[in-house]
Amino acid sequence: MRHPLRSLITALLAGALLALGPVPVQAATPATAPATAPAYLTREAVFGAPGNGWAQVERYLDGTPGFTQEQYPDDGRGDQDGARVTYFGGVGRPFSGRFLLYSAAGWDTAAGTPVLLVHGANDNADRAWANPGESGSCGASSCPATGMAQALAAAGHRVFAIGFAHKQGDDLMQAQAVGDALALIRARTGAPQVDLVAWSKGEVAARAWVSSVKPSWGRSYAGDVRRLVTLGGPNGGLDYVYAHGWAFSLATWPACGGTANAPSPHLYMTCYGSYTAQPCLGVLPGGGRDCFPGQRQLLARWDGTYGVDGTMQDWWTTYYGGQGYYTSGRGIQAAIDAGSLIAPLKRAGVPAAVRSYLLAGGSADVPGILNENRGPSDGLVFTASALDTAGYGTVGGTALLSGLNHMELAWAPEAIGQVRAWLG
Repeated sequence: MRHPLRSLITALLAGALLALGPVPVQAATPATAPATAPAYLTREAVFGAPGNGWAQVERYLDGTPGFTQEQYPDDGRGDQDGARVTYFGGVGRPFSGRFLLYSAAGWDTAAGTPVLLVHGANDNADRAWANPGESGSCGASSCPATGMAQALAAAGHRVFAIGFAHKQGDDLMQAQAVGDALALIRARTGAPQVDLVAWSKGEVAARAWVSSVKPSWGRSYAGDVRRLVTLGGPNGGLDYVYAHGWAFSLATWPACGGTANAPSPHLYMTCYGSYTAQPCLGVLPGGGRDCFPGQRQLLARWDGTYGVDGTMQDWWTTYYGGQGYYTSGRGIQAAIDAGSLIAPLKRAGVPAAVRSYLLAGGSADVPGILNENRGPSDGLVFTASALDTAGYGTVGGTALLSGLNHMELAWAPEAIGQVRAWLG
């Protein structure tokens, strides 16, 4: 029998939304841009007139040792889709050293500081920034055919966007890709710095670059960012996956009929009388599999502020660990200890030279998902998390758009207007 909860959570974290102890290194702001692209970057392909308002899409490979082939769910739910398969050379599961660089119309004729758009989890640059209605999941009943990219380009900005290889990938590798994209943009435009606009999970990758939170093999911040704008970013972390009992496992566990490309908080679950494991679908690694490292990096506890959703089955053991009636797992603290980036990012801090702006939504009405309702949120991220300024050296402004949910923050006219005002 189909569980009634599943109709509420069949599409989790669509466009929403890491052990480490790096020593932060802050580089001085350079006076001029590099004359050429870094030698470790290889342009493998270019696609002209790709549509969605883009002038071109390029695929690059970062040859720096350290990038890996990340793991993907076996049933294809996390694979690249649509035009992105073509852009990645016909590969649905690209190597994480590869990324896409999108250039909007007017990138070579407009003036002013360039802008790099950074998308979130389970998403891509096309749907996130240029065609919110591409997959039918824009956070509203009616989706526009244009987005932030076209609006900023029309306002005279030189607009670029990055496309990550893995939809739920490691934010430390994605942060290095953000640095790569910035280097390419600076070499191409001659601009000494770029403005970063990062949405949802993309905020963590963007902030990791600017804060020099990196893997041992990674490059430190190059002083290449003028302003950082976050849209529904989990600055204070989130515990959404763990705080609602078995809901996420019902949506993701194949044995129970789940198909969402989202992580499960459990290691085992009983489905139709069978106690099963799905090691590649967990927040925590298991059985040699780890398909959602980027979600583990977003975690922080909010039970002390908003409690835990006690209406859901196995709510206590899901959050705190143990054997529940249908499920078992190690709880959120074990996952935080296994690699959350939230505390390291706050400790490292965003340099004071980077003027930062934080935008939050206040409407928990994202269609088709289990909305976060324990406290004020945009449906996925608590308002208090999105507006958490801890670790930001210079905060230029914060804003709450109470009528927008998490998805609408990337395309609604009110959000675009606020971003334009902050970019100047």
